[in-house]
Amino acid sequence: MTKDTEIEAAIFRRLVDHLRKETDLQNIDLMNLAGFCRNCLSKWYVEEASAIGHPIDQEVARAKIYGMDYAEWKEKYQKPATQEQLDAMQDKQKK
Repeated sequence: MTKDTEIEAAIFRRLVDHLRKETDLQNIDLMNLAGFCRNCLSKWYVEEASAIGHPIDQEVARAKIYGMDYAEWKEKYQKPATQEQLDAMQDKQKK
């Protein structure tokens, strides 16, 4: 592993750790502001694992990103989306 790869991996781990701690930051807000969310990270994890011949189940990848079972995270932390959030998402998808 190169130093660059080590640094990139460490940054990724810090990002995931940060998102695990910031449970008030909703996925829809991440999508509206940054164009990605925790679910995107888990999907990218699955895609990249498959690309290197190490397939992983989507639920396993989600648990790696969320730090717990996805259903448990949703129950504990996910809030219903507001109309404003939904409108912003719809506007973003039109672009």
